[in-house]
Amino acid sequence: MFMRRSKFKHVFGKPARKDACYEDIRITKSSWDARFCAVNPKYLAIITEAAGGGAFLVLPIEKVGRVERDAPLVAGHKAAVLDIQWCPHSDDLIASASEDTTVKVWHIPEGGLEPGVNLTVPVADLVAHQRRVGLVAWHPTAEHCLLSAGADNMLFIWNVATEEPLVEIMLPDMVLSVSFNYNGSRLVTTCKDRHTRVLNPRTGEVLLEGICHQGSKPQQAVYLKDDRIFTTGFSPMSERQYALWKGTDFTEPLHIQELDTSNGVMFPFYDPDTNLMYLCGKGDSTIRYFEITDEEPYVHFINMLTSSDPQRGMGWMPKRGLDVNQCEIARFYKLHTKGLCEVIPFTVPRKSELFQDDLYPDTIGDTPPLTVDEWMAGKDADPILLSFIL
Repeated sequence: MFMRRSKFKHVFGKPARKDACYEDIRITKSSWDARFCAVNPKYLAIITEAAGGGAFLVLPIEKVGRVERDAPLVAGHKAAVLDIQWCPHSDDLIASASEDTTVKVWHIPEGGLEPGVNLTVPVADLVAHQRRVGLVAWHPTAEHCLLSAGADNMLFIWNVATEEPLVEIMLPDMVLSVSFNYNGSRLVTTCKDRHTRVLNPRTGEVLLEGICHQGSKPQQAVYLKDDRIFTTGFSPMSERQYALWKGTDFTEPLHIQELDTSNGVMFPFYDPDTNLMYLCGKGDSTIRYFEITDEEPYVHFINMLTSSDPQRGMGWMPKRGLDVNQCEIARFYKLHTKGLCEVIPFTVPRKSELFQDDLYPDTIGDTPPLTVDEWMAGKDADPILLSFIL
């Protein structure tokens, strides 16, 4: 049998030692299908269980070990926080979405939150939703541009600097996932009505619509670098599925595969540099990973990391925060039910100590190529890339 050659065939994940993880965190008990954890090269943020309001923890990434009971929180929301996302263009800015119907953007002071003092004043307060806000997503190439999606079936695209909504998009049902394409000129959404839609994010025009998975449980969709779309969902028999689609046609998948009969939503984490896709199911104790190529069957299973503890949430480090000297190509931050955030690096085994340039093409950096006004005026630009070779 012909064996496909791939430099990622032997990628493996190995949880870090306990003293390199984060412990004693009061992780949110929310049943909302979100990742609850966001990470960048400077900070780790985790949504926490908070009485009478909504809060999340922000720790300097190097501050591993036990978290003090009275550790300072970002605590300005009046109800539970449902989603958090670091700004891709500034490691000190984080957006939060809440049941209190607002989206807030916070500036974390250099070095992290002040001991004993909660951060309660945001740099931007984005008020337009009529019901809870479940998702936030930063635009990949336009500075100060943020998307929010709520249970009022509304999508807003905001200018964070002016706190104004630039675009208002009404959808037929609640949005469950959003993903911009590589240059931010398209947006794919999945909704509670089972429909996956490709939108023009500047106008809200629906460019493509279809049902990618027939089951009624929540679906997710993510854009690939080449504008193909990867989805996860359920069959009519409630089997979990993933599928790959052309970005222009939802009638016939390029590839669709049943996985198992677990009922947790599968979150896709996609790396555009390697074309690897990692699937983390809510409540699963596995991370499956695949390589996506141009050859059939397009989605090639590599392996899975199995542990004894289910995941409540998951964070994923941007490429520029990885340890290239260890041939690390991904790093997850797994939230356990018992207050642990476990660090899980994925590496490619190599004998040489030298920098492995074939594993690290130029990656997305933190410099935005466009202002939000340029983007709204119709200008598109690919992300500005960063070289790992100094």
